[in-house]
Amino acid sequence: MRYMLLIWENEAISAAQTDAEREAVMAEYVAFTDDVRRQGVLVAGDPLLPSETAMTIRLRNGQAVSTDGPFAETREQLGGYYIVDCETLEQACSLAARIPAARDGAIEVRAVMDMNG
Repeated sequence: MRYMLLIWENEAISAAQTDAEREAVMAEYVAFTDDVRRQGVLVAGDPLLPSETAMTIRLRNGQAVSTDGPFAETREQLGGYYIVDCETLEQACSLAARIPAARDGAIEVRAVMDMNG
């Protein structure tokens, strides 16, 4: 089953890091990505640009209404994702616990609905 690992992190923590700290965290992400690729469970994954680059679209009274940024004020922002193909939810959760942002943020694990029958 495919699972999406949504990476929720506080952008202020990243912004306060030194270049060396950011590089160290990025090296952890590269190592994690390489490992899940070697395991054959990586389907996709990408970091997202900061939430200030986001737009939220809502349809109200038949009109599209856009708002700058994420749809809600939160302490954590969606920073990226992985899609993995795992045998069990437990395996997906085990991988999620290894994502660096799990230390200061949260990793949401969601099963992806199979639309192909």
